[in-house]
Amino acid sequence: MEFGGEALFDNLSFQISAGERIGLTGKNGAGKSTLLKIILGSFRPTSGQIDTPKDYRIGYLAQDLDVVSSLSVLEEAKKALKVIRDLEQEINDIVQCLETTTDVNSDAYMRMLDDLNDKQIQLDSMGADNTEERIERVLKGLGFESRDMIKPLNTLSGGWQMRVELAKVLLVNPDIVLLDEPTNHLDIESILWLEGYLQEFGGSAIIISHDRAFLDAVTNRTIEIVNGSARDYKFAYSKYIEERASDVERQRSAKKNQERQIKQMERNIERFRAKANKAKFAQGLIRKVDAIERLEVDDDAIAAMKFRFPDPPRSGKVVVKAVGMAKSFGSNEVFRSVDFEILRGEKIAFVGKNGMGKTTLSKCIADQLDFGGDLTLGSNLSLGFFAQHQAETIPGDKTVFETVDDKATGDMRTKVRGLLGAFLFQGDEVNKKVKVLSGGERSRLALALLMLEPHNLLILDEPTNHLDMQSKAILKEAIQHFTGTVIIVSHDRDFLNGLTQRVFEFNHHTVKPHIGDINDFLALKKAESLRTWERVEKESERTVSKEKKANDYTLRKSLAKTERKIEKLEAEINEMNQALQDPEQYSHLQSDEAFLNSYNQKIRDLDKFNEDWARLADQIDE
Repeated sequence: MEFGGEALFDNLSFQISAGERIGLTGKNGAGKSTLLKIILGSFRPTSGQIDTPKDYRIGYLAQDLDVVSSLSVLEEAKKALKVIRDLEQEINDIVQCLETTTDVNSDAYMRMLDDLNDKQIQLDSMGADNTEERIERVLKGLGFESRDMIKPLNTLSGGWQMRVELAKVLLVNPDIVLLDEPTNHLDIESILWLEGYLQEFGGSAIIISHDRAFLDAVTNRTIEIVNGSARDYKFAYSKYIEERASDVERQRSAKKNQERQIKQMERNIERFRAKANKAKFAQGLIRKVDAIERLEVDDDAIAAMKFRFPDPPRSGKVVVKAVGMAKSFGSNEVFRSVDFEILRGEKIAFVGKNGMGKTTLSKCIADQLDFGGDLTLGSNLSLGFFAQHQAETIPGDKTVFETVDDKATGDMRTKVRGLLGAFLFQGDEVNKKVKVLSGGERSRLALALLMLEPHNLLILDEPTNHLDMQSKAILKEAIQHFTGTVIIVSHDRDFLNGLTQRVFEFNHHTVKPHIGDINDFLALKKAESLRTWERVEKESERTVSKEKKANDYTLRKSLAKTERKIEKLEAEINEMNQALQDPEQYSHLQSDEAFLNSYNQKIRDLDKFNEDWARLADQIDE
């Protein structure tokens, strides 16, 4: 694939078998997302081809979406089933043609039968039965509650819109799914649900992700794009890293041997070229040296960001102090009675499940949200805020250079190219439009914008979401060398390991500080990772939820039983009333003591059961 005459990758070849789940890796800008679009068919390669079986169904989740739909979540998800409806219509059309064809021995008739059989198999594989139930199961698995199903899609955040698109991809049960950074907008419960779904998924998958734990859980093969070629490893990410290190070492050794041979040949050329009787031999050596294909080391081709945050001005000793902080969105209470102090030079991790208030508190500190209680920022404070979705909000029509140059002031105006070079935007790459950048490139650009001023308090909300593994390591090193104060919101244990001195735990409307780094916190929680800790917390919530559901089930069972008794009594009383309204029966029944006693008892029983029904209904509502 070439862009502007330069090859993104060349002679890339691999085959995917049924059921294989592949992690597609490589540095930002290597062409991972482009390759998915070529497989999908939305990009045409400069040369080469993609071969797929007949009627092969491809599901694709893009890294960035531009959703404008005003349909509800449920109605938007149902659009995914249009392919099923279209297939059903095609089957009906074939059946009608078969019914009107008189020559049942013709080739055309047999071809229609074959086509009908193929389409019926295809329809069955797409899970056409119980579509409503499947839609609800997938949406709830991705975190939607029943009350969310009627919300218009365009009123939801980008992360929730992404979940609807992911649901649409999964609902058509494709032969292969192409997922570009699927976990970036998911909380831990939804990630775990998606892991389980993909583990049971019968088709194939190609997944771009910088979440090592996710790749290890769902993939069984890794393809790396490096130096424009594909390196294929028959195992998941962590094992691939080990094998790749061995490969790089072998490449280094082979390159060293080749360089030694070339130097020896060059010495011989210099020795013999001046001698008349050896000139022809020297010319042969020159041609031989020129014909040697130089070996490359994959590791050498991977550029890394090289930067340090600017030296910050000295702030006051107490950087942030909160007393009795509280925040609610309408009736939704996020946190209450929050007290803490953050001191100069501290590096703090905010951890907890999505929705517990990590980003909300970050925005309160950054003065982007109002709140209750008191929050005091220290003296001489300069605050830099990297928002979770900041990279997505950078205007797309400007170039990379213009985006940074417009924000730069003073001496930084003369250092824009150097700053961009540190973030891997070199040469003509600074003239790229922002809208054509990959997710990782946009994140690097957003970090570059943060460097334009020497902040002494940095708030970084999920800064690693789109960064490749090596860029994450460079960012981590830059934070470690930063002498100012840092607050980091992250689910990434590898990134947080050894980075912070305290951990703020967000859980059930509270914020609790813990001394130590992420490993100390997890040891305290007796959890091997953030994922397992968040899972334990979620399972605790589920236990409470199961108890509530069990109680709800008992109440509803009693309510249904009471309703049946009421219906039976009302029918019996109605029958007795009809008898009393019959002139012939009335004279006899008004003196029938047993009848009247039974009638009055049924009236009393009906009143009692109506009271029981109202009480049970109130308890269910509560």
